[in-house]
Amino acid sequence: MTSATETEVKIPLPEGVDILECLNRAGFTLSVPRQFESNTIYDSPDRRLRQAEMIVRLREVGGKFVLTWKGPGEQSKYKSRPELETTVGSLDVLHKILGQLGFEPVFRYEKYRREFAQGNNSHGVVTLDETPIGDFLELEGPGDWIDETASRLGFSPENYSLESYGRLYQNYCERNGVKAQNMVFTS
Repeated sequence: MTSATETEVKIPLPEGVDILECLNRAGFTLSVPRQFESNTIYDSPDRRLRQAEMIVRLREVGGKFVLTWKGPGEQSKYKSRPELETTVGSLDVLHKILGQLGFEPVFRYEKYRREFAQGNNSHGVVTLDETPIGDFLELEGPGDWIDETASRLGFSPENYSLESYGRLYQNYCERNGVKAQNMVFTS
């Protein structure tokens, strides 16, 4: 189990940006290869967790299952919130347990994720997320590291998004006149 305060920003990547070249020039190398992730957000029928600005997420990645709770956060220049995570043995059993506790799946989203690191620098992590609504960099670490890394990659705080993938998907659907359902890749 990990327990921490997560501090992060997302940066929507504009078309035509060769982010892999930018990462390479800035000294980042691939630390976790591209993996498919399937994420399911759970809530009660009355959306009690959402109203309390919390989430419970079940993630399947690389044959592993990770349960995450995120608490209410602070939004300033960065998104910062408490986070607890643990691996679980069975996706099906945990789904049934959550159901018995009154929680149901309310949103699913998928992405392909790669992680990048910079030598021995363990101050933060850069992830490249490929989603059905576009590609995003996620910078997670201390605020000064986020700003420095963003600058080295050609971005500034004006490029930061503090939105969740759920909110980004809702905004995308509204802009494009699409009915919001789940943010998943089509087969």
